[in-house]
Amino acid sequence: MAHQCSTVAVHGGEERRKPYGALTTPIVQTSTYTFASTSEILDFMRRKERGDLPVRDEYGRYTNPTQTTAERKIAALEGGARALLFASGMNAITTTLLTLLSSGDHMVMVEGAYRRTIEFARELLPRWGVETTFVPIDDPDALKEAVRGNTRVIMSETPTNPYLRVMDLSHMVEIARGHGITTLIDSTFATPFNLRPLEHGLDLVIHSATKYLGGHNDLLAGAVVGAEELVQKIEATRGVLGGMSNPNDAYLLIRGIKTLDLRVRRHNENGQFVAEFLAAHPMVSRVHYPGLVSHPDHHIARRQMKGFGGVVSFEIEGDMERTGRFIDRLGLPYVGPTLGGVESVIQQMAALFSLHREDREEAGIRENLVRYALGIEDADDIVADLDQALAGI
Repeated sequence: MAHQCSTVAVHGGEERRKPYGALTTPIVQTSTYTFASTSEILDFMRRKERGDLPVRDEYGRYTNPTQTTAERKIAALEGGARALLFASGMNAITTTLLTLLSSGDHMVMVEGAYRRTIEFARELLPRWGVETTFVPIDDPDALKEAVRGNTRVIMSETPTNPYLRVMDLSHMVEIARGHGITTLIDSTFATPFNLRPLEHGLDLVIHSATKYLGGHNDLLAGAVVGAEELVQKIEATRGVLGGMSNPNDAYLLIRGIKTLDLRVRRHNENGQFVAEFLAAHPMVSRVHYPGLVSHPDHHIARRQMKGFGGVVSFEIEGDMERTGRFIDRLGLPYVGPTLGGVESVIQQMAALFSLHREDREEAGIRENLVRYALGIEDADDIVADLDQALAGI
């Protein structure tokens, strides 16, 4: 039976009868799982070699019951056959790419990806003989022309950070399918509530579960979701590299996901309300939010997404110093680099990106650019706080 996101978020992936009759999934705090005898070990190894599933837990670097429940829940939310949990979103990205790419391979990456993802592609992958071509997110012809005979992966984010550009998934899939290329999308900003990329034909979906999935700024985790055979290959790499999550973070993630539907609905509402307020304010020169008609990818976002998310980026009238004064006048949001939690968090992108102007300009980070990761506070309170801060500068 198909269920709505709210029902899947609460019940998806969880056993109905849990150990000790517990209502919530327990934290299984162990690094090692014991066997009753040598014969049980041999039977386990025979079943493992045959690929019989499920295979029991063996060692904490490979599996953990609490983590497995979190993985099943994320897979159910995305409509995927299998999910894997990692120590962080970047660990999910790097492990996946190291699985899919070999020396001599080529990858196409859409511009606007997270800066650490770009750094991995530009600085580290070439050490292993992998080349990456970057293409604009809004140019399907450039994407098509970038594909080579040795292209193995096309990767994008949607929406991107910080300008919230939206990838047209249909173009991405159409180009990849014609060449047998694996498609990978970082859907952290979208969440499974607003977008389910696998339904659009993507092969793999990645999340920084630290953000919206966890939702409370109290854990680090990453996830990848896709078809069983493909995810099994990534799982084998994870077992070697050791980028496992831990049972405590997995437990917090399960708890956080149960309110994902409720939280993202409020994030969406706050995002639209605040974006419209800022777009009409004389002290704001530009607003970047897919829910606004003025956004260059608004038509794509309306077609693909259920909602437009809780991050609003905007540029105020002024320089770097004036932008800093504006942020310091705000009383509600915390100042920091994260997003997706129940608390609002704001940052001046240039201040945290680099102290060097040339680095910021090369990355397209303007000095007056602000990213507001809206929490679930009352929208009227958020707007009143913005209004007084803008008036004071």
